[in-house]
Amino acid sequence: MGERDGSFEQNGTAAARLNGTGSKQGKAFSLHFPIEVKNIHLSKHTSDSGVYDKEGRFVPSKFEDMFSKHACTHPHALTSEELSKLMKSIREAKDYGGWLAAFTEWKILYHLCKDEKGLLHKDTVRAVYDGSLFDRMAKEHADAASKKNK
Repeated sequence: MGERDGSFEQNGTAAARLNGTGSKQGKAFSLHFPIEVKNIHLSKHTSDSGVYDKEGRFVPSKFEDMFSKHACTHPHALTSEELSKLMKSIREAKDYGGWLAAFTEWKILYHLCKDEKGLLHKDTVRAVYDGSLFDRMAKEHADAASKKNK
């Protein structure tokens, strides 16, 4: 994953957006912005990727389809243009709220996780779906900070 150069306001907005989608069913708002992967299906919206079914089960074939259909430049990564094409391909007709939700989620992910060449890697996207992305990002941040202190 590349450098995360977003401002505090951008990153705060991203965290609030992710936190407010419904994965914390029955829990009060928290400034820690927890996301409960076990409840991720509660955050499902229209015009999404279909990688989770309506019961919240991961659908591997849908995940693989995203890359086999849209990752043309690099088989295991999406460019900004390829990501835009992916987002357009999952739109449902006149579903403006779903379009906005999908656009916001994918653009935040791309902004935070693209590498230095502007690529969003398949393993990074998979980490979103399996719930390991934030732990991975925290470890990378800690590793980078410890290298600076040496």
